[in-house]
Amino acid sequence: MKLEEYARLIVDQGLNVKARQLVVISAPVEAKALVRAVSKAAFERHAGDVVVRYKDDVVEKERLEHADDAAFDHVPDYDALFFNETAKDGACYLSITGNDPDLMKGVDMTRLVEYRAKLREATKIQHDKLDHMEAQWCVAACATPGWAQKVYPELSFHDAIERLWNAIFDACRVEPGKTKENWERHNASFVKKVDLLNGLDIASLHYKNKRGTDLVVKLPDGYRFAGGSSTLRDARHTVYFPNIPTEEVFSAPYKYGVDGVLYATMPLIYNGSVIEDFHFRFQEGKVVDFDARTGRDVLEAILKSDRNAAYLGEVALVPVDSPISKMDTIFYNTLFDENASCHFALGAAYLECVCDGLELREDQMDAVGLNDSRVHVDFMVGSEDLSIVATLKNGAKVDVFKNGNWVPEFE
Repeated sequence: MKLEEYARLIVDQGLNVKARQLVVISAPVEAKALVRAVSKAAFERHAGDVVVRYKDDVVEKERLEHADDAAFDHVPDYDALFFNETAKDGACYLSITGNDPDLMKGVDMTRLVEYRAKLREATKIQHDKLDHMEAQWCVAACATPGWAQKVYPELSFHDAIERLWNAIFDACRVEPGKTKENWERHNASFVKKVDLLNGLDIASLHYKNKRGTDLVVKLPDGYRFAGGSSTLRDARHTVYFPNIPTEEVFSAPYKYGVDGVLYATMPLIYNGSVIEDFHFRFQEGKVVDFDARTGRDVLEAILKSDRNAAYLGEVALVPVDSPISKMDTIFYNTLFDENASCHFALGAAYLECVCDGLELREDQMDAVGLNDSRVHVDFMVGSEDLSIVATLKNGAKVDVFKNGNWVPEFE
């Protein structure tokens, strides 16, 4: 019952599928039950067609360990054509996540990190449509055995999967007969925070906690915070949710205006590899030093993905008392962990994060202080003692976060 309700949430609110629209689903092979439920809900909404591209992480691991370098040298035309041509045809895109966080342990991920960057470049037509809000996209999760047993190692195989599904449903406000109403109310909760932040004329944000974070982040002129739903640039102004669940209010930093030290507070899962206990030192926006207890090689590969991967593209505010954070669980999955914690992202900025940003070309982004990169990698920095103080352009100071949460004025 809840799986079907969850599938309808993804189709109706996540993607807001249009009549006769093509729906493209990327999913792990373990997600077939959810894929079938989503497909059914999409066809009931009169989708034109549903195309599913399954991924098998075990096969990907074999490929990484044994394939020749030539397999990673370039993106095959048929792969790039699929995404670019479906985008031209007006498709919407669902990505289902549920990777086993430990599957790639010990595997050299450098080739895959580089390949993913090449794939983004090869599918530029699709990504331009997504970046300029001309196509809906949504990321949602599916409980899988490997992921469930990583999150709940003390439980049996079946109990771990059941508990993870229940956590997903709770985080996504899935409640038979009430899910749509829950999301309408949740979406409205972002408005006050976004309006206040956008009206403050902020020059910079100062992050500080006892972990060692002491970071000043300048915001670009004409910055815009956003949160909750997004709106397509179409005649219907189609409303959709790129992330299910979502708890963040986000913007973009000024590319060259980040200085100081930043400590991650949760593990980062990237392409099946775990990066733990890591930190960065920034100077004039760029990572100039970093380290990690585990996964340092993967982190280094991310930072070297392209010339702008070592700059930040996103600043996101999430309180430690968010519903997902209150579960008191590390999910080892970025979709969930980023919605339990303040976070940043290395790499690409979202164009909507500055006034008239959706009109920008790639070659115009740098001039307004937005980072352009082939990667976008979120990492979590929130903590129960995190403070964030805004310095306004008139020099005044305004508390935004105290003790890891929004100050009362923003609630």
